[in-house]
Amino acid sequence: MVNQANSFSMESGTETFTEVIKPRRSLLELRLGEVWHYRDLLRMFVRRDFVATFKQTILGPTWFFIQPLLTTLMFTLVFGNIAGISTDGMPKLLFYLSGLTIWTYFSETFTKTSNVFVANAGIFGKVYFPRLIMPLAIVTSGLLRFGVQIILFLAIWIYYLLTQPEVVHPNMGIALVPLLIIMMAGFALGAGMIFSSLTTKYRDLTMLITFGVTLLMYATPVIYPLTAVPEKYRSLVMANPISPIVETFRYAFLGSGQFSWGNLLYSFTWMIVLLISGTIIFNKVEQNFMDTV
Repeated sequence: MVNQANSFSMESGTETFTEVIKPRRSLLELRLGEVWHYRDLLRMFVRRDFVATFKQTILGPTWFFIQPLLTTLMFTLVFGNIAGISTDGMPKLLFYLSGLTIWTYFSETFTKTSNVFVANAGIFGKVYFPRLIMPLAIVTSGLLRFGVQIILFLAIWIYYLLTQPEVVHPNMGIALVPLLIIMMAGFALGAGMIFSSLTTKYRDLTMLITFGVTLLMYATPVIYPLTAVPEKYRSLVMANPISPIVETFRYAFLGSGQFSWGNLLYSFTWMIVLLISGTIIFNKVEQNFMDTV
């Protein structure tokens, strides 16, 4: 069955169709042309996600700086000073902030994307638009937050670069940062689409996702360097496909961490697998999720 929006021509007595909505034929079909046609809606959702987060708050977007800074200070106190976990000779504030900056983008984007069907069921049930718009809007608004937060990181990084150049060693790996961001976005989008499809039937997953993301952070070298992990467990940490991304990001700016093209290729392969799997599952569930949500 095909739903059609149409207009009637008085002169010819025929109908001219301005929009044709067809059933999706392929589970791998993204309909990116249709997404581009709805780009104004995408921009509106991005603006809504970005603005609504801090609407009716006193400090507003300043929270983009306050949240990572307070978290970094807490990590510095607890893990750096009290627990005495090594930071490979790097300034503690800069070490923790470097890991948190890129990790926070993944965790927030993934958490929000994983609930996209349930959170937007009311909109999905009233009007048609490409459902892929919603997760793409979340990924894009997350990039805006990341852009604001990386300004904080770069400001502190430049301060240490000027005052303690002997402990901070940036390198050409900085050129890989755009790729690392794209990979984090791919992981968040792919995994988020998979879990968003599952939460339409199994609401328990909504409860587990936040808890699971926290556990995943401890399985990623965000608050500790890879060198602090016993040799026999390092392979387990690096089996986490997000670990090479965090390590490469830290290596690029600080000169501390482990960089390997092989590890990056491993992460990139995982990202592609997640995106393909997420697309298939998302497209399948999209066709009838209103019956179960």
